[in-house]
Amino acid sequence: MTSEVIIDVKPKEISIALLEDKRLVEYQNESRSANYSVGNIYVAKVKKLMPGLNACFVDVGYERDAFLHYLDLGSQFNSYAKYIKQVESDRKHPVPFAKATRLPELQKDGSVQQTLKVGQEVLVQIVKEPISTKGPRLTSELSFAGRFLVLIPFGDKVSVSSKIKSGEEKSRLKQLIQSIKPKNCGVIVRTVAEGKRVAELDAELKVLTSRWQSAIEKVQKTQQRPQLIYEETGRAVAMLRDLFNPTYENIYVNNEEICKEVKDYVTLIAPEKANIVKTYTGKVPIFDNFNVTKQIKSSFGKTVNYAHGAYLIIEHTEAMHVVDVNSGNRSKNQNGQEGTALDTNLGAADELARQLRLRDMGGIIVVDFIDMNLAEDRQMLYERMCKDMQKDRARHNILPLSKFGLMQITRQRVRPAMDVNVEEECPTCGGTGKIRSSFLFTDQLERKIDQLVNKIGIKKFYLYVHPYVAAYINQGIVSLKRKWQMKYGFGVHVYSSQKLAFLQYEFYDDQGEFIDMKEENEAK
Repeated sequence: MTSEVIIDVKPKEISIALLEDKRLVEYQNESRSANYSVGNIYVAKVKKLMPGLNACFVDVGYERDAFLHYLDLGSQFNSYAKYIKQVESDRKHPVPFAKATRLPELQKDGSVQQTLKVGQEVLVQIVKEPISTKGPRLTSELSFAGRFLVLIPFGDKVSVSSKIKSGEEKSRLKQLIQSIKPKNCGVIVRTVAEGKRVAELDAELKVLTSRWQSAIEKVQKTQQRPQLIYEETGRAVAMLRDLFNPTYENIYVNNEEICKEVKDYVTLIAPEKANIVKTYTGKVPIFDNFNVTKQIKSSFGKTVNYAHGAYLIIEHTEAMHVVDVNSGNRSKNQNGQEGTALDTNLGAADELARQLRLRDMGGIIVVDFIDMNLAEDRQMLYERMCKDMQKDRARHNILPLSKFGLMQITRQRVRPAMDVNVEEECPTCGGTGKIRSSFLFTDQLERKIDQLVNKIGIKKFYLYVHPYVAAYINQGIVSLKRKWQMKYGFGVHVYSSQKLAFLQYEFYDDQGEFIDMKEENEAK
């Protein structure tokens, strides 16, 4: 199996697609201005105590206050609280973390009103993004994650991933980290650290330590509260940190700045793979070029088709996700109705495992498979689902089919499910059902080009239109595009974009910045 990462950087958002054997399996889309990401650390103030829940609400600058439970304060909360007071008491001279005082651990059976008070400043880290009507979920057990190691300030243990099976390798890593870890810090050794040399681990440990030190410096130098003191690495790098493996053949990025950021990271963790990071310079949209746009449009939405006419219906509710399996117009199997049901269900299991990763669906997922009478068929379906889910990084648990034929799955949820609405309001008619004559569309485009060139003064630009319209504009030796170039200059470029509707268009300048040429009454 080969894997490729395609990163589409736009002025307002960044989209990342992971392809396995050219098939889309993971997709992330995030605003470039988003401030609330899992892993971000804030110094914030307690806003309200909730003794009944043994929790409190903390203001981290979000429209809804974040939730912090007493048990999420962590055993070293008292040490953190004292250190923060020391740092803030002297804003001119740094307080070395190695000399920080360790206080007794927080009691697990304590109460929030005896530990915190309204207005108290606390260091908190986001562990779950805002979902639906709920604010972010917080913890005071801070951690700084790297590729091989996780640094835990005020920790005192070195833990090695249980996925490393060799006892000898576990002992080697534990002794190695004990010898190089900074004072007052604990370390978790991740699975990918297996077999790594001390120089690689030491280099990453120094990077993580410097992140913690720079976070403390921000606490000392700023008085604004809440204050973001550590921002998780960019979405592209964060995803690569968790996903990167030696099977990656290519990482394509259509932005030089982000490409350099990604390349620097890959060089740090896998120098021999640095050359797989490439800048995409084609004029065709990057997702169109790698057939990602088409897969996104066919893979999201309420109904998802898969092999031989069968399909899934996926519904999202506040409490859970519900999936219904339908055979559609699938032809009968030679083994009869039971064989047809088994084939349909096995195909549904394959597609569902992909959909869970693709949409990042979390919480409770209930799947209504087609009823099967044979116990061995039901067991085969359960085993197939477990096998398909082995590639999923998120923690999950799968139960065998119940007596009602339902399969229950729980999957770790840290951010809202990715749900791309593929049934959008028509951008050309605005939902009215009436549009201007399509025959006059090219005349409308020419007026826009004339306005750009002769009134605004932009001589070089790129016009993106629906593939059918692009084919019409570019057809023939003396094409419409050629006529425009002869009239308005050779800075006129026309390209197709699969994401655009039939009579939709977009203009971009030679720097890739969007030019808004829409009129308010255009769709009327």
